[in-house]
Amino acid sequence: MFAGRPGVETASAGLAPDAEEVVDADHIDWADVIFVMERSHRAKLNRRFRDRLRSKRVVCLDIPDDYAFMQPELVTLLEQRVARHL
Repeated sequence: MFAGRPGVETASAGLAPDAEEVVDADHIDWADVIFVMERSHRAKLNRRFRDRLRSKRVVCLDIPDDYAFMQPELVTLLEQRVARHL
């Protein structure tokens, strides 16, 4: 959803084993800023990639991971909470 912004490159990956794209070390190494929806996601990310995350900025958006893909309410929350970090 933010890929169209000038100067912004995006990638999306999930922490669940059944995610369409599962986050791996290459994703972490590539990213300048990593956004997670919930604090539990940040904790999982830290457990899996602690060493690689030392020089990364991880932002927790505090959005419950209860929304459907591109649900309008989710889009609104993402726009509000991500925009100030880009």
